[in-house]
Amino acid sequence: MKTTNIWLLVFILALFIFGLWTVIPLDSDRFGRQGLTLGLDLKGGAYLVYQADLSKKDPSQTTDQVMTSVISKIERRANTFGVKEPIIQRQGEDRILVQLPGEKNVDEAKKLIGQVALLEFKETTSDSSGQPTKDANGLTIWTIAKATGSNGQLEELTGKYLKPNAKVVLTPNTNQPEVAFEWNDEGAKLFEQITQKNLHKPLGIFLDNEMISDPTVNGVIKGTGVIEGLTLKEAQDLSIELNSGSLDVPLTVIQEQTVDATLGTDSIRKSIIAGAIGISLIVLFMLLYYRGSGLVAVCALGIYSVLLLTIFKLVPITLTLAGVAAAVVSVGMAVDANILIFERMKEELRAGRTLGAAVDAGFSRAWLAIRDSNVNSFIACIVLYWFGDTFGAFLVKGFALTLFVGVALSMFSAITISRIFLMLVIRIVKNPWFYGVKI
Repeated sequence: MKTTNIWLLVFILALFIFGLWTVIPLDSDRFGRQGLTLGLDLKGGAYLVYQADLSKKDPSQTTDQVMTSVISKIERRANTFGVKEPIIQRQGEDRILVQLPGEKNVDEAKKLIGQVALLEFKETTSDSSGQPTKDANGLTIWTIAKATGSNGQLEELTGKYLKPNAKVVLTPNTNQPEVAFEWNDEGAKLFEQITQKNLHKPLGIFLDNEMISDPTVNGVIKGTGVIEGLTLKEAQDLSIELNSGSLDVPLTVIQEQTVDATLGTDSIRKSIIAGAIGISLIVLFMLLYYRGSGLVAVCALGIYSVLLLTIFKLVPITLTLAGVAAAVVSVGMAVDANILIFERMKEELRAGRTLGAAVDAGFSRAWLAIRDSNVNSFIACIVLYWFGDTFGAFLVKGFALTLFVGVALSMFSAITISRIFLMLVIRIVKNPWFYGVKI
């Protein structure tokens, strides 16, 4: 063998060993990832599609800026809530896809993720008798508290001036949960003025126009404060919302799907059985019909499978049930490329060429057919991925992405791995019968 081929063989074997170390066992936590990333249909969880009300966005911001900001805040909320590896993607102009694999408390997660979380501080006005002004129903009238900002203009005191370090604390005496928060410099300046003019008066704290507490101001407060009157769960959720920031526009759930984890377990089991049967039949056919060449293809197929799992884990690529099917299909396509090469090689051997010349001719003349068929597959994958991304069909996206990766890797397997192994084998076995040819 040429020196180049020897080094290429060493590289392939090293890559194979690295792949084995990465994926065995499948649930290993190497490189900080615990096993393969499974989609909703395999792991269970929630599939949500939100629609943003862009009519309520800040006119100074573009649609892209608002949607990017909302997606970023949803990601922070989902991660803080405890969802592992959430999938959050924009669809079209005003829709956001949220997948929460493994999440059981779907209603709580949905409420937390979609909450606008606009925190406002409001004050009361007094009538001629010094009592808070009330409406016709006898309810206290609240107005947004304002103070003079650094620019000399009146500014509303809202949660946008909070630092992202709100936390749940327990009061020393009553052991009741509170949310402790801290203002930035501008917020501290506004809060100081507002608490000063509202001494011994109630200051309403509103979340999305709903009052959560109305403590009486007993002293001038500057940089910090607390929100009381909450349960422990409410305090925890509020701290998450404050730290992630308020959503720029309201969100509405327009599509919701919950997948049972037991269904995913059953799907995995059946997929493994179906895949094992299919691959076993492929291996049997290759060995019986192509003999030694088939053995080379099977070895290349084994390396291909390990490398494919390695890519799935390290990228990571989220595997759906459709993605598993695409992976099995890509295995068949990898073998299909080998069949084209081996058939061409057999024709060259029947024509009287030497083994070395037949192998070279088989690979070079089959390459055009392999290239064209795989390019067609790539185009189909791109169209399917676009379709799935546009219409929210995550199963179609999973199939397209997995098949694209599998086909790309199958080209490397057929043209490089199989060729190197076959060049090694023909130096050992010279009989054409071993390669499926009877002369």
